[in-house]
Amino acid sequence: MNNWLPINLKLQKLRAKLLNDPYYRLQSGEEIQMAAQLGMRIDANQASVDDWLRLPGLSIHQGRSLVELSRSGVKFYCIEDIAAALSVPVHRIELLKPLLNFNYYDDESLANTTQVNPNTATVETLMNIPLMDLYLAEAVVQNRLTAGSYRNLVDFQQRLQLSGEAIAQLMYYLRF
Repeated sequence: MNNWLPINLKLQKLRAKLLNDPYYRLQSGEEIQMAAQLGMRIDANQASVDDWLRLPGLSIHQGRSLVELSRSGVKFYCIEDIAAALSVPVHRIELLKPLLNFNYYDDESLANTTQVNPNTATVETLMNIPLMDLYLAEAVVQNRLTAGSYRNLVDFQQRLQLSGEAIAQLMYYLRF
């Protein structure tokens, strides 16, 4: 029973770090295992550079490369695909496997979802998002100009005081 307590405390500490810092970079294989236990997952085919940077051992250049490949139509089906894309041996990134999901998307469903970065979009561009009216699009731009860039979806929701229902509908169209 003594061994359970320290692991539980470590899990609690890591959970707090992950909740308080959306950009927290995992530090070890042990933290990767604990993050997986906590339910953290990264979709390899939809991950942002920030998502990739949460993983230990990956550089910003590697994260950017993976995102660009994904956006250009490359689909990652397994950890071996990630290793090949990065030109690294599989054993070097094998420890990342518990956090990576390799979801499959058909071209039609991806083509129907245009993602917009609210940190750079104009009012006109934002209005192309379903359920985004002129009032909300103007509020997004005005808030960005006065308070700075949105860090993530949670920051976006809080600053604009959007309901959970509204965010649930908009989140598929936003990319930070």
